[in-house]
Amino acid sequence: MASLRDIRKRIRSVKNTRQITKAMKMVSAAKLRKAQDAILAARPYAQTLEQIISELAVRSADQELAHPLLATRPIRRVELLLLTSDRGLAGGFNSNVIRRANRYLYENSNLQVRVSTVGRKGNDFFRNRGQSIRKDFAGLYATLNYRSAANVAEELAAAFLNDEVDAVYVVYNEFVSAITQNVVVSQLLPLQPAAVKASTTATPETVTSAPALVDFKYEPSRQAVLDRLVPQAVNIKLYRALLESVASEQGARMSAMENATNNATDMISSYTLLYNRTRQAVITKELMEIVSGAEALK
Repeated sequence: MASLRDIRKRIRSVKNTRQITKAMKMVSAAKLRKAQDAILAARPYAQTLEQIISELAVRSADQELAHPLLATRPIRRVELLLLTSDRGLAGGFNSNVIRRANRYLYENSNLQVRVSTVGRKGNDFFRNRGQSIRKDFAGLYATLNYRSAANVAEELAAAFLNDEVDAVYVVYNEFVSAITQNVVVSQLLPLQPAAVKASTTATPETVTSAPALVDFKYEPSRQAVLDRLVPQAVNIKLYRALLESVASEQGARMSAMENATNNATDMISSYTLLYNRTRQAVITKELMEIVSGAEALK
């Protein structure tokens, strides 16, 4: 049985750990609010831009307008961009992304897949297991903004345009709530426009299966608008994925630290109960020794 001193040291150690985890939870909660506001602000713009490109592509189909970043070709070489965090203590945030990336590599072993990473955890994992890393975008989270995300997207787009890769995929955690994050594999290149929403003002009796698309006037031209919007859509898509990953990281860390704090509280209660029982046993033993000694002197 552990001595009273050992139990007191354990209780003190767990209390110190609880203070750390509680502080980390509060910090993550503050960061989560900021990251959540950023992703909620970015989602409508990204979705609207994607819808505009989709409608423009549909309206321009008869005029054979196209953009190199929209062109599909047989996939032989793929770049996989992995978004993890620079720090741990975030529950299954990093392990879920890494596991999904490993599964993608296994399922597409017939392709030439090169890996790039954002975040130290993913880079360390693959390097420790002998996986070659094309590039690690170190320190991106520290200066995360649209321009830094656009620099990464433009580098990936240049590789696609130079025929170095046939497709680019991003693996990241999509933010749902503070306790829920979904791991997704999203195709960044070639850009895939979303399905055009059916927008019609006809009455129920006259609605047909095909949506009525009203064309617009373009300045300076349709092709110029397409050339401007498509690269911007790629940049926004990657920027949104990074924001999703940041918000998911803070949510996962907040949940993990809350669970750790609750577990520390339970451990303190258990150790306190053990301490009291042990002290009671020691006192009882000493009393029995005193009584036995007194009886022996009679």
